[in-house]
Amino acid sequence: MNDSTRSAHALIPSEESIAAYLGQVPEFFERHADLLAGVRLPSVHGHRAVSLQERQAEMLRDKIKGLEQRIMEMVRNSSENAAITQKIHRWNCDLASIGDARGLPHAVTEGLRAVFDVPQAAIRVWDVAPPFAGSLFTMGVSADVKAFASSLTMPFCGPNLGFEPTAWLQRVDDVQSLALLPLRDGPLSSPSPAFGMLVLGSPDPLRFDATMGTEFLTRIAEQASAALARMRPVAGARQLTSV
Repeated sequence: MNDSTRSAHALIPSEESIAAYLGQVPEFFERHADLLAGVRLPSVHGHRAVSLQERQAEMLRDKIKGLEQRIMEMVRNSSENAAITQKIHRWNCDLASIGDARGLPHAVTEGLRAVFDVPQAAIRVWDVAPPFAGSLFTMGVSADVKAFASSLTMPFCGPNLGFEPTAWLQRVDDVQSLALLPLRDGPLSSPSPAFGMLVLGSPDPLRFDATMGTEFLTRIAEQASAALARMRPVAGARQLTSV
């Protein structure tokens, strides 16, 4: 490149300087409107060239389409959440209507299967009042499971890796994914020791995926815990006096 060529290139403004100038002098296009009319750009929907106005219209239509899809997704998620909330409410009302506390564990698991279409569900409760000791829902719980339940401050979801609570389910070989919900007094995230565990199993490996949200499962665990608190020693003693 000779000196004259270098000098010519040096006189050509950069794209940045042109953009800066146009940003500072917007009336430039008012004085030179014919430039905008003559601008031709490649279309995003083909290889043909379109005017600047057409290109802007295409971009605007694409933006509107994206917003419409986001709105539809928000409406769909809202409808799904409302349906789940209604199911939890109905299940909770069913638990509240149980008169004999001995029927609560069965009502919890059967309600989950019927209301939430959970293929399999099982429950174990420990440290119960004497009238409930020796019931099926108190058996087959090792010290390791109790310690594991107490260590959980949120539902565990993931593949079936042979966790001991899986054996509480009727069809163990069918379980590909599961959710383990600790039962304790107060919020699920509290440090209080667990007094039970609820296990949900599914043949679908993605039904209880490790990446899924656990907000509704947390609500289920806390509401089940509140209902089953009637079987705890103090509540159990009160119930005996009222029977």
